[in-house]
Amino acid sequence: MRATSVVIVLLLACNASRSEHTDAPTPAETEEFRVEEVVVGLDRPWALEFLPDGRILLTEKPGRMRIAGTDGALSEPLANVPEVMAEDQGGLLDVALAHDFATSSRIYLSFAEPREGGSGTSVAAATLRLDGTPRLEDVSVIFRQVPTFANGKHFGSRIAVTAEGPLFVGLGERFSEETREKAQTLDNHLGKVVRINPDGSAPADNPFVGQADALPEIWSYGHRNIQSAALHPDTGALWIVEHGPKGGDEVNLPEAGKNYGWPLVSYGVNYDGTPVGTGKSSAPGLVGPLYYWVPSIAPSGALFYTGDAFPAWQGDLFVGALVLEHLNRLDIEDGRVVGEERLLTDLGRRIRDVAQGPDGLVYVLTDGEDAKLLRLAPAGD
Repeated sequence: MRATSVVIVLLLACNASRSEHTDAPTPAETEEFRVEEVVVGLDRPWALEFLPDGRILLTEKPGRMRIAGTDGALSEPLANVPEVMAEDQGGLLDVALAHDFATSSRIYLSFAEPREGGSGTSVAAATLRLDGTPRLEDVSVIFRQVPTFANGKHFGSRIAVTAEGPLFVGLGERFSEETREKAQTLDNHLGKVVRINPDGSAPADNPFVGQADALPEIWSYGHRNIQSAALHPDTGALWIVEHGPKGGDEVNLPEAGKNYGWPLVSYGVNYDGTPVGTGKSSAPGLVGPLYYWVPSIAPSGALFYTGDAFPAWQGDLFVGALVLEHLNRLDIEDGRVVGEERLLTDLGRRIRDVAQGPDGLVYVLTDGEDAKLLRLAPAGD
């Protein structure tokens, strides 16, 4: 499960300046592993989440949710999944268990919701019934990103659930010149991290509650397209990874009320080669990334590894890479990136999500049609 407590921490790397940190050296220690196929034949999967009994919830972008066993068994699609806009980057996206799943059986789904005038990222809560034929019940949309916009890009959509109940949702700015500027204003949810209660309301301690020109759900702003979200296992701090433009993918630690710079500053450039915003990578009052990549790796799901199967990886952040087709390992020490290793480069597959199983092994979801769920196990076992 992706649950832990939230503690707001101040790290030197997240002061209001750009970090200038990239190209970390290869870590001195790593692990040998073998790759095992767990499930094959998936259709554009987007997320995986482990259930307490060891089975796995999987989402597929066309609008299907399935349950997989670590033995390779795969259920039929679950009934009552919300309707999705399955076009371009849209569809059924992330899934996460509620903090009290053991007693409530509640889960959260993020998805591109079809709406009058276009689409937007929404979050639904549902009860997962595992008796008889697995299915969803009591499905309700608890959050809708506003405004609605008519395109199929930059939905963001990663969910991180805290042990106390509130959840963070990372949202994209919908890509266009018309919408990207809205990442800098607080009257909308574009290019934001939002923090909401299990019923979708805004927690009273959110940074903009009571501010007349701001939406109360907003936690941080100035983001581009958030594709990774993980809570640090020791501090409880939220870590995100977001797509840059052409270059400049960023690891950020979003703090309450802070501005992370998009589209004013960037380590990348626009796709036509022109400068982004000011053409600079930093500016006073804007929080810099903990780490960045040029060229872009196109990040996807993320995981802090805490298992015993791979001791050299404990505490490290793993991030899937889509364009550069690998599993990225960031060696983390004292809240800083001190090393970078690229795994699974020989697969030639886009990596969409990564998770740790109850067995302490690493599970990787590849992207696209005829995708696979893979398991990384110690080579000597």
